[in-house]
Amino acid sequence: MVLVNPQSGRGQALQLFSGQIEPMLTEASVPYTLVITEHQNHARDLVRETDLSQWDALVILSGDGLLFEVLNGLLEREDWEEAIQTPLGILPGGSGNALAASVHHYTKSPPAWGKELLLSCGFLLCKGLVTRLDLVSVHLASSQRIFSFLSLAWGFVADVDIESEKYRLVGPMRFLVGTLMRLASLKVYQGRLAYLPAPPFTSQNSSLCSSLPCGPNSSPNQNSRHNHSTNHSTNSNHNTAHNSSNIAITTMRTKPQPVNQKGPPDSLLVDLEQPLPEHWTVVNEEEFVLVLAMFQSHLAEDLFAAPGATADDGFIHLLYVRAGISRLALLTLFMTMEKGGHLAIGCPHLVYERVKAFRLEPLSPEGAITVDGEMVEYGPVQAQVHEGIARLISG
Repeated sequence: MVLVNPQSGRGQALQLFSGQIEPMLTEASVPYTLVITEHQNHARDLVRETDLSQWDALVILSGDGLLFEVLNGLLEREDWEEAIQTPLGILPGGSGNALAASVHHYTKSPPAWGKELLLSCGFLLCKGLVTRLDLVSVHLASSQRIFSFLSLAWGFVADVDIESEKYRLVGPMRFLVGTLMRLASLKVYQGRLAYLPAPPFTSQNSSLCSSLPCGPNSSPNQNSRHNHSTNHSTNSNHNTAHNSSNIAITTMRTKPQPVNQKGPPDSLLVDLEQPLPEHWTVVNEEEFVLVLAMFQSHLAEDLFAAPGATADDGFIHLLYVRAGISRLALLTLFMTMEKGGHLAIGCPHLVYERVKAFRLEPLSPEGAITVDGEMVEYGPVQAQVHEGIARLISG
């Protein structure tokens, strides 16, 4: 099933499909059914109710927002454990196209943008190789839980994402315009941030299916492994209960799973109203320009925000910028992010941590929080990673 949002990006998604992707699918003898979404949450409702056994994969041609709908629809099903293993494909048709850029990056190919990126993702779709994908469960102040595959942002990044909507007609350039506008009136936000650090050493499995179909009942081949180096912190300033070599990933006061709640249990979190577990790290600062939690490598086609990230590394890549940074330094940070060099320039206001879970409590009365580029309820929020529970068509 190919789901297309005809309004995404510059409103050219259908033309992109018919002109670029349809010929590739035909040449590769890949049968498909095209579904054009008609309103917000159309895709979410559809995948929540449809018989998934008739599809080998669900493919999204849109921005990242439509995949957000699909993932949450799958995890709202009674059979969510099987449904979430339906392979998911992404074809860039929006403004940001962050997951598509990440998927292309994971193939170790040179950077690509626009139609070149679309062709790359179309080629990967025709190959039909499937890998695991991390998801992150996000708890909002209203007790609503949503699932994310890409990012959570507060402060500068969220402001740019929301305020640049008015420039959607210029395509990916909307983020550059929004960045310059927000730099002109830079804000500082008050809040509290804490996180559960990832262990200093960890080894993960990366599973790859040989080809589609790779549905709920298939078993990916355990044929690929990759190692991750010691947890790296840049200019970190925080308090922690004990030495990082003794960091535990579990807590005795885990958040109970509501009876009617679907999706994986959040064993690393307690209720938002409860104090943090003692082994979490609490950041000293309470004034931030931005907090950005990344779950993939790219925040947009031209923003390589988490250079060390992979689709299933089991980490949240947490970045935050402390108050006091100049406009020029912040602009430099984002300019170097295009090639992933922002972590190496020695910016004293930037901190990067690999974590398993985090909690953010905004104290400023006004602001925006975005999840996968979608605006969510403003207020306290916490999240944890669920390693490799979804499936992604990738190279």
